[in-house]
Amino acid sequence: MLRVFRAAMPAMSQTEREALEAGTVWWDAELFSGHPTWAALLKAPAPTLTAEEQAFLDGPVDDVCRLVNDWRITDEWHDLPPEVWRFIKEHGFFGMIIPKRYGGLEFSALAHSTVVMKLSSRSITAAVTVMVPNSLGPAELLLRYGTEEQKTYYLPRLARGEEVPCFALTGPDAGSDAASMTDSGVVCRGTFKGRPNVLGIRLNWNKRYITLGPVATVLGLAFKLSDPDHLLGNTEELGITVALIPTDTPGVTIGRRHIPLMIPFQNGPTGGRDVLIPVDWIIGGPARAGHGWRMLMECLAAGRSVSLPALSAGAAKLACRVTGAYARVRTQFKSPIGRFEGVQEALARMAGSTYLMEAARVMTVGAVDQGQQPSVISAIVKYHLTERMRRVVNDAMDVLGGAGIMMGPRNVLGRLYHAIPIGITVEGANILTRSLIIFGQGAIRCHPFVLRELRAAADPDHARGLNEFDRALWGHLRFTLSNAARALGLGVTGARWASAPVDGPTRRYYQRVTRMSAAFALVADVAMLVVGGALKRKEALSGRLADVFSHLYLVSSALKRFEDQGRPAADLPLVQWACEDALATMQNQLDGLLTNFPNRAVAGLLRLLVFPLGRRERGPDDALSHRVASLLLEPSAARDRLTAGIYVPMDASEPVGRLDAALEKIVAADAVERKLRAAIQGGTLQASNESTLLSDAVEQGVIDKKEADLIRDAAAARRDAIRVDDFPSTSRTP
Repeated sequence: MLRVFRAAMPAMSQTEREALEAGTVWWDAELFSGHPTWAALLKAPAPTLTAEEQAFLDGPVDDVCRLVNDWRITDEWHDLPPEVWRFIKEHGFFGMIIPKRYGGLEFSALAHSTVVMKLSSRSITAAVTVMVPNSLGPAELLLRYGTEEQKTYYLPRLARGEEVPCFALTGPDAGSDAASMTDSGVVCRGTFKGRPNVLGIRLNWNKRYITLGPVATVLGLAFKLSDPDHLLGNTEELGITVALIPTDTPGVTIGRRHIPLMIPFQNGPTGGRDVLIPVDWIIGGPARAGHGWRMLMECLAAGRSVSLPALSAGAAKLACRVTGAYARVRTQFKSPIGRFEGVQEALARMAGSTYLMEAARVMTVGAVDQGQQPSVISAIVKYHLTERMRRVVNDAMDVLGGAGIMMGPRNVLGRLYHAIPIGITVEGANILTRSLIIFGQGAIRCHPFVLRELRAAADPDHARGLNEFDRALWGHLRFTLSNAARALGLGVTGARWASAPVDGPTRRYYQRVTRMSAAFALVADVAMLVVGGALKRKEALSGRLADVFSHLYLVSSALKRFEDQGRPAADLPLVQWACEDALATMQNQLDGLLTNFPNRAVAGLLRLLVFPLGRRERGPDDALSHRVASLLLEPSAARDRLTAGIYVPMDASEPVGRLDAALEKIVAADAVERKLRAAIQGGTLQASNESTLLSDAVEQGVIDKKEADLIRDAAAARRDAIRVDDFPSTSRTP
């Protein structure tokens, strides 16, 4: 069996091996077990902000939001204005992850995430500018791997904003495939700043898509290092290495800009030709030469699990708040468009997805704050939250129609629409993340036996490897047979006898998710056994497995959020929608996998075990979608909880504030409008224009003058809220 296993497994490069082994596993391992321990998840503490962190959000973060004018940033300045750059530097926005002993704020991952979320609801440019120095970049790498001398010098300067950092990894020939990078460094001796015979590295590189690159003062650079003269040791090809380079170093070129889809954050190329740096500029010193890829993989969780999910959640919350208000304010055929069932379908998708996104964001950063480095989970939330942001914003644009298309200061969603592909692409392109990383890495890291088998197969000590492989293999077989029996039993009974940690309306969801976990564990195991190493190339199959695995995590986070918040009854429709949608998605992806499975006999057996009574999940029904959509159509505690954490200006001259104010006035006038409709239907009043109708209604005693004023104020607020911007015909195209 060991010989067969070795023959079936594809060759694994060192960069692949380091990527697979980076980070830690957490709840994702429980989901891969087929029998998740729900009580352990619910016992995990819900992350909370400290008083200091909340004060920062209520103070400097709100101040930045008030300072920025997104329309002028995108249409006129093409950058943050100087006073905003100065403010974020002076108030420590670049040092949120840096410990206080180095002058930073030392915020939790939750606080870091919440800051980015609030900023993204106001200005994507501001959010990206703040999140990059706190994600994968010099500060994170220095904290984990830097020498004490490097930390002491750079971290205080980064925390104070005296240094603006960027990190250069992507090049023309190496995006997700970092092993293909052509950027090179050669260990040599040379003259540096007048000092002869300095042990250094001569670098040549060409990078692109580097956020903050045009304005950076210090550059984190990934390159392949070689040591042909063995000045550092006996190894000639050391591998990917990371160094920190001041951008005023001779030979470094920066300053030119890319223009990322009308979202003008600073991004551009950087290059270097025959740049000589001391070997001490390697992050961690010469001892870390060649360890750069592992360092990057272990740090990547920050960008994937904190920043991008936060940006996506902020965008989705803003879209929900704005679109729900607009759907109640905007009328067609004498009725709010939010009452139309077609619009309600879109609103329900928006609200349910946003609840799921926020739950996944909070649960993931909570794990990071508990010391986890969740590499697989970070890929899940990066992919699915940016994809759900895409769907939420697209639905919002459908509901807003022309008001979402016509750009101008009144349009708060147009720039979110422009920003969608940015989140989809950065920190690993989403297609690759889904088809290769989530399941490919998850199957090895989260499975209780596969990594043990791989290590045993690679062990150069044959006897020891065979011994370990034997133990792992028999454990693996018992595991597979157990999940086959569980999947069949849970499928036949509808999981009604499965244990659940709670009673009440969500109990059945725990049981149904447990059934899907058992089905997934079985199908994943058999797919790896039958397809073997070719599964790496069967990206459509591995992508479907990734979707099932991901939705197990997402629905777990929704259930935990409901418990952590004390089971608010008004939020129950949101939880139900999220669970029904996730369960139907998992079922459909398993069905699609079995339909396309290369071995038809095995597929038939798996279908019998996984779906013994057929496909029973139907997704959210119309009645549930109606209840969910209704939560967005009027002010309520549930609506505020769903959109909590974004910047909501109270000024009615602001687009969001204007819509909120109009919503309150229209809801307040709703009872009066019902009186008028009843009077018209009863023949007391004749339908006519607004002015005449209100005068007649007051005269006939149907309503009083105060109620007439309510209608007039609501109508004026409606007209103002649905206005779009126009410009002189000589204006340039924005």
